[in-house]
Amino acid sequence: MLLVISALLPVFIVIVLGYLLRSRGVLDAPAWHGMEDLCYYVLFPVLLIKTLAVAEVNPADVARYSGALLFAIFAMTGLLLAGYPALHRYFGISRPAFTSIFQGATRWHGFIALSIAGLVIGEEGVVYMAVTMAVIIPPLNIINVMVLAHFGEAEGNLADVLAKLLRNPFIIACALGAFLNVTGLGLTTLLYNIADIIGSGALGIGLLTVGAGIHLSGIRDHRGRVVFGTLLRLLGMPLLMYLGCQIFGVVGLPRMVALLAAAVPTGSATFVLARQMGGDAPLMANLITLQVLGATVTLPLVLWLSYFL
Repeated sequence: MLLVISALLPVFIVIVLGYLLRSRGVLDAPAWHGMEDLCYYVLFPVLLIKTLAVAEVNPADVARYSGALLFAIFAMTGLLLAGYPALHRYFGISRPAFTSIFQGATRWHGFIALSIAGLVIGEEGVVYMAVTMAVIIPPLNIINVMVLAHFGEAEGNLADVLAKLLRNPFIIACALGAFLNVTGLGLTTLLYNIADIIGSGALGIGLLTVGAGIHLSGIRDHRGRVVFGTLLRLLGMPLLMYLGCQIFGVVGLPRMVALLAAAVPTGSATFVLARQMGGDAPLMANLITLQVLGATVTLPLVLWLSYFL
């Protein structure tokens, strides 16, 4: 356990540093937004292309791994949708609040997942995390928009979401990297070295932007709902992912990466979607913050257990 904590400690220190830099005003809001865009549109996509272009993976292993990922997503989706009547009747959770809890439980923070995979697990961890992105980003976006369109207070356009998916830098990067790998084209030494230099900046900058997104002032609002949504994400989703791995026979390092993807906090983009489509945006903001803080405890536990389960 101490070994896992020591491996994750640099990750959490960098996140705290990002929070301190933002709270002390070292960098203003536009600068942080620029860093997020740089990670989203350039640094992480280049890292994904570089990693996938030269990766050696077994198609059968990828198929089993993908099955485990999709099982966890659809299981959580089904449980929450089935449980909404009880949540509304006995706990007073409104339709907009339900959308935020749903997003918080199902969506994930790709910056944190990729950074930990690269820093703690290594190159093979990044490969499987790239596969994770390619498999789960499309269904997660479609499912969440459909839930927001049904339960939220504003109308959503699924066609717009599908169009955005086709322009998603992570999806494009995964597709390009996979194409270079499958065709045997790979990357020349020059292109690989350039991509390595650019991609190496993704992990640290990505974690700094995560810390900059923490806002502690409103975390006491909706305490019961925030705690419930946080437990669903940080403990419930890893449990479902473990069941998926058991069903599909995923073991070893791939299982560790799958559990890591399930155990990271929800993504910051959930707040934007909640605000645009009539969800409970304040609740969503509080869920993001508490999940990031809670992950400092649950992530080491999940990764530690992944060694022994």
